[in-house]
Amino acid sequence: MPNDQLELPSYLHHTDEVKRRLSEIRERPTVMSLSGITRRFESAEGSVTALDTIDFEVRSREFISVIGPSGCGKSTLIRLVAGLDTPTAGEIWIDNQPVTGPGADRGMVFQGYTLFPWLSVKRNVMFGLRMKGISRSAAEKKALEWLDLVGLADFADHYPAQLSGGMKQRVAIARALANEPRILLMDEPFGALDAQTRCSMQSHLLKIWEAVDVTILFITHDLEEAIYLSDRIVVLGAHPGRVMEIIEVPVARARHPDQFLSGHFLATKKRLESLIYDPETHSKRGSERMSPVAA
Repeated sequence: MPNDQLELPSYLHHTDEVKRRLSEIRERPTVMSLSGITRRFESAEGSVTALDTIDFEVRSREFISVIGPSGCGKSTLIRLVAGLDTPTAGEIWIDNQPVTGPGADRGMVFQGYTLFPWLSVKRNVMFGLRMKGISRSAAEKKALEWLDLVGLADFADHYPAQLSGGMKQRVAIARALANEPRILLMDEPFGALDAQTRCSMQSHLLKIWEAVDVTILFITHDLEEAIYLSDRIVVLGAHPGRVMEIIEVPVARARHPDQFLSGHFLATKKRLESLIYDPETHSKRGSERMSPVAA
């Protein structure tokens, strides 16, 4: 019987172009660090550990995705970074300052659109600016600039109910970025969208990220989405959530949909599938991760 399996490169193999990009990222300053992050929840049945000793750093303007099986603590992790929850142990630092609660240095985009339905698109984007004490005219000017960036300037006076799901999420992104955060936190922002709109939003997000000085921490359950968007992928295992591996994505930038069928893309997807869905990988991952990168 003929063997019809594709022969893929190792996900650890990086082309010279990718090596240069990753080397440049490593030289950037650290924006955020997580050290020993553990989160336990107490219940009548006893203590449940959602996250156990999470450690990783994020560099300036890096795009990092966090992925893992259901119950691995992805959303718990991003809530801790956002300051909406407090770790049981460990510390989170942003620009050498400990995270002790929500702050203007972090913008948040949720899966739900969280727009104010009684406000126009423009006034939704203006909301945070006005809360910061910025004048109405200055906030309006800035809101229109952000709406232009996300391609919605013509819809500034519309209301959320008049927009599609993808357009609502672009408004939410514009609103989060209008406050000029250091880090944009995104908790499965495209999870409620249909496949076609989701692909469109991924491309929109990459264009926005390339145009703005912002670092992105992105939570997703979609393996292809994580590879397509990210510089690195943090893979969590479940029960409790632990870092299994941090993968440097071997796919060149700029990203485009044709890369979904490239050897490096498919090899990375195969590795993610083995980490998340194959229990035997847990015992083998250490030796493979430490193997030398192919020339």
